[in-house]
Amino acid sequence: MRARRSAVLVAALAAGCGGAAEPSPRAAEPSSPAPRPDGPSVRHAHCPDGADNCAAVTGRVLYVEAVDPDGDGDAHYVLAGGRITAPGLSAIDVSRDLRPRRLPRIGELVSAAGPVFTGSHGQRQIEAVEVFHQRR
Repeated sequence: MRARRSAVLVAALAAGCGGAAEPSPRAAEPSSPAPRPDGPSVRHAHCPDGADNCAAVTGRVLYVEAVDPDGDGDAHYVLAGGRITAPGLSAIDVSRDLRPRRLPRIGELVSAAGPVFTGSHGQRQIEAVEVFHQRR
């Protein structure tokens, strides 16, 4: 299962590597396909009015890092949606205080908003200040 997740992530990153200019975080906001009327849904996160360097994204989970190597208790998600990290992909950093008891699973919907910063591996990511997880 772990190899499959890695393969999906690598394939998604490879497909998303294009030569297009990086959009501003605000331009990345419209990002998610509409949920099916009979399928799962998630509340959409929003940036506060007037917030600088803020982006909001909604997408399906491709990868979850449940155990953070630096030990501060946060979680990281890679979503299929938005353009924060690469075209069609967004990395989300979810702090310990916003981290849900049950982390989302591959394929579930997540919506997050917050300032965009550079992560520890040089990737652009949303530092979530608002995050919603799919409810079953």
